[in-house]
Amino acid sequence: MSQAIRSSDREPGTFSTEFAQELHKLFRWRRDVRSFSAEPVPERLVYGLLEEAVSLSPSVGLSQPTRFVYVESEAARWAARENYETANAEALAGYEGEQKRLYASLKLSGMKEAPVQIAAFCDEATRQGSGLGSATMTEALRYSVVCAIMQFWLATRAAGLGVGWVSIIDPASLRQSLGVDPNWAFVGYLCVGWPDEEHLDPELERAGWEERRQGESFISRV
Repeated sequence: MSQAIRSSDREPGTFSTEFAQELHKLFRWRRDVRSFSAEPVPERLVYGLLEEAVSLSPSVGLSQPTRFVYVESEAARWAARENYETANAEALAGYEGEQKRLYASLKLSGMKEAPVQIAAFCDEATRQGSGLGSATMTEALRYSVVCAIMQFWLATRAAGLGVGWVSIIDPASLRQSLGVDPNWAFVGYLCVGWPDEEHLDPELERAGWEERRQGESFISRV
């Protein structure tokens, strides 16, 4: 972890060593949660965290293209779960042997239990920001949504909640079943609730699917 600012007379926007340590702890405890308790989550708490994520997370050209959709009706949740089950079966068919057996044993979604479920979209037709920064890289709009999701994810963890990001979903089918604007691109499906179990290590690592590499192996110089 980088060295914290040592001066006791701090300027606005700087933080204490204790805060830096707590932030590092938050990063470590930010896990993809797939097992949730049945305890309800206060709606006001989740809405506040979502609003904060949209208003405070970075976005290209200040475009704020993030669109969060609460998936709460029985029909909408059923459609989303059916979408996942179909996509997951197709993914399973792409593996063979021991890897196929292992994939089939993984719990890759908390859609059965999560009391709160949110679909995150990117409004790719937004006029806010006037195209600044996204004319040459249109995907930067979706990256902005990812930033908002990550900010929401960390904030929920700080509040004691857990988030599971489901990506094994057909985007076009989900957009249709939820009836959202056709200009909205699907980014992720979030399951939110109080964690039924908590671990410092990634679930896929515990299951033997993959091992996490250290950060330095992804850094190079040119």
